[in-house]
Order: sequence, then C-alpha cells, then structure tokens
Amino acid sequence: MRIGLFTEGGYPYVSGDAGLWCDRLVRGLGHHEFDVYAFSRSEAQEDGGWVPLPPQVARVRTAPLWTAEDDGVVYGRRARRRFAEHYGELAAVLCTSDPGSASGQGSASTSGQRSASGPAAAGARAGTEGTAPVPAEADRFTGALYGLADLAREEGGLAAALRSETAVRALEHACRAPRVLPAAREARVADLLAVAAHLHEALRPLSLDWYEEDGLGAVDLCHAASGGTAALPGLLAGHFFDVPLLVTEYGVRLRTHYLTRPDSSPAVRSLLAAFHGRLTAETYRRAALLTPGNTHARRWQERCGADRAKVRTVPPGVDAAPFAEAGGSPQRGDPHTLVWAGRVEPAKDLVSLLHAFAGIRAAEPGARLRIIGGPAGPEGAAYLEHCRALAARLFPDGTGAPHAAGRGPVSFEEPGGPGLAGPADAYAAGAVTVLSSVVEGFPTGLVEAMLAGRATVSTDVGAVVEVIGGTGLVVPPRDPQALARACVSLLRDPERRMRLGAAARARALELFTVEQNVAAFHGLYLEAVAHTPVRRVRLNGTGDPLPFAAPVEARVPGHWAGPASRRPRRAAPAWAADPPERCSSPARSAPAPLRAVTGPAPGAAPGPVTEAAR
Repeated sequence: MRIGLFTEGGYPYVSGDAGLWCDRLVRGLGHHEFDVYAFSRSEAQEDGGWVPLPPQVARVRTAPLWTAEDDGVVYGRRARRRFAEHYGELAAVLCTSDPGSASGQGSASTSGQRSASGPAAAGARAGTEGTAPVPAEADRFTGALYGLADLAREEGGLAAALRSETAVRALEHACRAPRVLPAAREARVADLLAVAAHLHEALRPLSLDWYEEDGLGAVDLCHAASGGTAALPGLLAGHFFDVPLLVTEYGVRLRTHYLTRPDSSPAVRSLLAAFHGRLTAETYRRAALLTPGNTHARRWQERCGADRAKVRTVPPGVDAAPFAEAGGSPQRGDPHTLVWAGRVEPAKDLVSLLHAFAGIRAAEPGARLRIIGGPAGPEGAAYLEHCRALAARLFPDGTGAPHAAGRGPVSFEEPGGPGLAGPADAYAAGAVTVLSSVVEGFPTGLVEAMLAGRATVSTDVGAVVEVIGGTGLVVPPRDPQALARACVSLLRDPERRMRLGAAARARALELFTVEQNVAAFHGLYLEAVAHTPVRRVRLNGTGDPLPFAAPVEARVPGHWAGPASRRPRRAAPAWAADPPERCSSPARSAPAPLRAVTGPAPGAAPGPVTEAAR
C-alpha cells in the first residue's frame, strides 16, 4: 500500500527527533511505498541534508516551520469575509474553552454552549459524517478549522491572511465579547500579537499544496509520527479524500505544549492551551488508530478524549545487534562501577545522583561513578558545569578526570571517547546502570542497558516501571537516600546483579526490539486500511462503476490461493454482525501489552527499595 508519512523536525533530515525510528520503520516495511511529508524546524536542519533514503521512499515533500514565506495571494472581498468569519469563530471558541481541561472541552460560558450555525458548522458536519456526534464547542472549532482549509484550497493560501490586521482584530473582538474566560478578557495588544503569530505558524499546513489528487489524495493511509502540526495534514487528507489516519505519539504533544511558554502571560497561555487542546481532541477523534509508546502516554491520550477502542500500545524498537556482545558477557566491566549514560539536562537530575553517590561512597569506599553523555543545548551545558562544580565539592580527590586516569571516584566523559565507541561500551563499562530522572517519557537508554544485560536502578517516572517490569530496582524520584541504598544493595550482591541483568535482557529482547515494532505497524497498517471503504471507484468499458474492483487484500503482497470453491456460501453466523473490534484479535507479531504497576500514592513517604512487580 502507499503510505503518507508525516514528520516534524525529524526524518528524513540528518538532525532530527525520531528520525532513526522512522528510518527503521520505512526500511523494515520494504513491501510498502512511502511518500514522506516533512516539516523542518530550522535553516541549519535543512542545510544538514537528508539521510540516505531507501528505494521504497517514492517522494519527499518538505515545508519549513521556521520562516514565514509570503505566497503572494491577495484575497478579494468575498474571500476576506469568509476568512474573517471562520477565523473569528475559531477565536471565539478559544476564548470560551476551559484550558484546564486536557482535551480543551471543559466548561464553557453560556454563549459557548449554543449549537454551531452557518457555513462553519456546515463544514464541520460535512467533514465528520459517519463519526460519533461531538459537543457543540468542538463542532464549532472543527467547522472553523475545516472552513479555513477549504478557503485555502480554493483561494490559494492563508499566509498573508493569518498575519493580517483582520486576524488580530478578530482575536481582539473575541476576547472582548461577553462571558468569555477571565484570562482571555485580560489580553493586551502584545498578547494578541503573540497568539496571532503562534496561530499563523500552527495553521501553516492549511496553506500547503499537498492536498491534490496526485498528492495526499493518492495515498492509502496517512501516518503521523507525532501529534500537533505533523498530524494536521492527515486531518485534511481525511477531510478532502477520506484517507484514514494513524497517529503515533511516543511523547504526547499536548503535554509538551502545556509545559512550554512558562514566562508568557495568562492570556497567551490560556488561548494557546485551548487551541492545542481542541486540535488534539479533533486529531484523536478523527484518527483511525492511535499508537502511544507506553501506558503513560496512553493515559494522557485517553484523558484528552481518545477512544480506548482505537488505542494500540506499541513500544519503540531498539536495535539489539550492537548489544549482543555486552549482553553475552555480563561479567565484563568493573564490578564496583556505576554508569549513567544519556543527554545531560536538568530533567535527568544528576544533582540527586551525585548526592546519592556520596552516600554510596560512605558505604562502599571503592565505588566509582562514570557519567557518560554530552549536554543538550545551552541549558544542558550550563547544567553540566554546575554538576562538575558540585562533584568537585563533594569529592575533592581528583573528581572530573577521565576514568582511564584513575583519579577520583566520579568522571564526566563524552560519548565516543577512549573505550566508548558506542552505547554498548558505556553500559558494559560498569556493573550497574543508574537512571535518576525526574521527567521521562519512554526510557530508551534504560532499554539499551537491559539489552546489554545490566542490572538497573531507576526512578519511578514516566514509563520506567512499565519497561523494567520485575527486572530492576525502582526508587522514588528526588530521593538520594533511596537511590544510594538500591545501588549499594546491588554492588554488594553480584549474584543478584547477574540474575536481574539476564532477566532484563530477556524482557527487552521480547518486547522492545526493532523487529517487534515493525511487525506491529505492519499489522496496524492492514487493520486501518481494511476498515476503510475503497475511495477510488473503478469503471468498466461502458463507464459503469465496478463494485469491489480493488479489494483491500489485493494490495497485500504474496501468493494467494486459487479459485474459490463453487459450493454455496453459508449464511454468516450471528457473531459476524458485531463491530470489527470485537471480532478481531491482535496480530501474533505484535508485542504483548505492558501492564502498569501501581506505586505509592502521591505525596506518600518513600518506602524501602522495592523491585518492580512482575
């Protein structure tokens, strides 16, 4: 089948998030054809070029998010009126949406509860036929969104209109209307300009020329590698051509928007939270399937309005080949050394790790700590210097020198240094791998340590417990004493380290490999297309439609059985009338679902170190 793959700041660019995952997915599904639609985040990223593309990538189309290009489109009076109506409706919904609701569908004012009317509402109903009914506020938002998309497709683009004074005045009028949210009513001119600029960037995909019959109209399935901007072209492909959409989120994009712009005014945060909440709810509603990478992300999606029947948890895959040697020799490495590996940034909480190591050294004077990783941006560089200074105060006996020099208990090393050709060498250098994060999505580094056969001590954040299962020790975050006790217990018990390391490697090989990930998406592609009616009608020689001329299974490669039996067909059994989700079973090649482990209640006092429940 032909897949339209949407990325933002990633594949096929050399420097980009989730680029490696997309490359492995495309290469692993060589029997499909891919059209890549990529958004770039910076000029430097575009100058860096693309990774080598496999032959199954038939076409790549890109669009920048870092620059505002003028498309030269000038609207006439009627088009300007349509834009003002749809943009004003969009702004009105944002001013009456409760940003405290994750889906953006919280309590609204009385004026916001009325049913949508006019062209905007008609556009929403036309674009959502055959789907479940939606609340009035969501119907108004989708009507305005698809109304703007229709306008851009008919008139040539929205770039100039979204930056126009008409857009700012529409926002101002919506914020000054009666019974709007208090934060929106307090918006000042600077706030309105900031919101208009953000909406101009977020709605830029509406103006692209991707929505043609020979573009997105020719694909069988759209796959968005993230939510937000990357998923918006998939929504429009469904709106214009009824193409099914699959959305993969290894980090919930809405959560990221909630955590950004902490220094903005309440009005800006309120309006942008309402916009992204509404867009996320519409994405989840229109998507045929949602594939979070872990249960933590799945809970966010369901809280934001995702239908549980559409959700399929698919952990990201890690290439196990580089870790085969380290996993096959668990005794390799210094039995007194702890290893931390990853990108240095405040969320990794190396400060707590250094304080914990002070307690470890008091109990085990021969213990050493190797911190292997480079800084993540300017903030990470400043944090690394702070950690170096802290380590020098806590361990004044030569700390900070390369580990090979043997001068001190703590070393800060860059990947690729002496003896660190790859991640496997980093994890194999010690007996225990430590993760001390306070914020974590899917801990890929932890999976790599498991593949290397190392016992692990981790903080209970994100999907850590889900990944570890019963193969490692888990402690509360920001608790140096608990972290120290767990590390000391493993340093003193080599047999337990060996047992946990072997179990961790077996679990990672079963659930978190590239092969498992690719096989799961192969089955999901077939599932999504199989539940979608044929869109391109084929005609016979006289011009009459040919029903069932292109069945879904015709696109599945392989040799099929010969002519069907001529025996009369039996009536379908009663269970065949059930919805497909109730009759189908998961693909055999898909990884087993992961079970969440209930931890201590929030705010409870940290208890003793425990192994995650099996």
